[in-house]
Amino acid sequence: MTLREKTALYLDRDFVRNGIIGVILFNAVILGIETSDTVMATFGPLIIALDTICLCIFVIEIAAKLFAHGFRFFRSGWNIFDFVIIGIAIVPAAQTFSVLRALRILRVLRVMSAAPRLRHVVEGFVTALPGMGSVFLLMMIIFYIGSVMATKLFGDSFPQWFGTLGRSAYSLFQIMTLESWSMGIVRPVMESYQYAWAFFVPFIMMTTFAVVNLLVGLIVNSMQDAHHEDDVARTDTYRDEVLERLKAIEERLPPKP
Repeated sequence: MTLREKTALYLDRDFVRNGIIGVILFNAVILGIETSDTVMATFGPLIIALDTICLCIFVIEIAAKLFAHGFRFFRSGWNIFDFVIIGIAIVPAAQTFSVLRALRILRVLRVMSAAPRLRHVVEGFVTALPGMGSVFLLMMIIFYIGSVMATKLFGDSFPQWFGTLGRSAYSLFQIMTLESWSMGIVRPVMESYQYAWAFFVPFIMMTTFAVVNLLVGLIVNSMQDAHHEDDVARTDTYRDEVLERLKAIEERLPPKP
């Protein structure tokens, strides 16, 4: 067995994967502590040193994967994701510009690539994106129609909420999320327009209870499909291993007379 193969097997071991997850979570705590001026004034050098050690571990991990897999490393979207996240962290400008320094917290996202269950969740979400696009288009149409109607109906009396198309769209978005929609917007509007409920209640029924739940259903179905595909892949792998073992046992048996 070559050194590359040994490195690849070592990286796939559970204790290595769990160790990387532990470093990611520890680094997330460190990055959060760095936001405290009081703590940094007392333990600043230690916090920075621990952050640097975590970054070095990540760089070593990426380098080991590159050595073990070669150009095959970039065939995996998760590997590319890890490579970009760590690349942003080691850019020299990242220590100068506040925006790039803030992007260091993106290292926490690496827990998604290190934890298989989280990968399934993300993969299910990505798989649902094409179907979600159609639902988002439907919602945009509903919002556009509702914004035009709300501006025409209530814009003169309530310009702060429905004075322009943009304000109407934002107010309707707030209503869709059910955040202070009744006492904050709808009831004041109903004081001037008694039958305003006939516009807002159907809008909530269509968006909050229909379209949003449709999005949730798409995501759930995609995640179930991702889990099913993973189970099938595991079953196929187990079957291949059993067949290989049976073949090896058959080869050891004496030939039939």
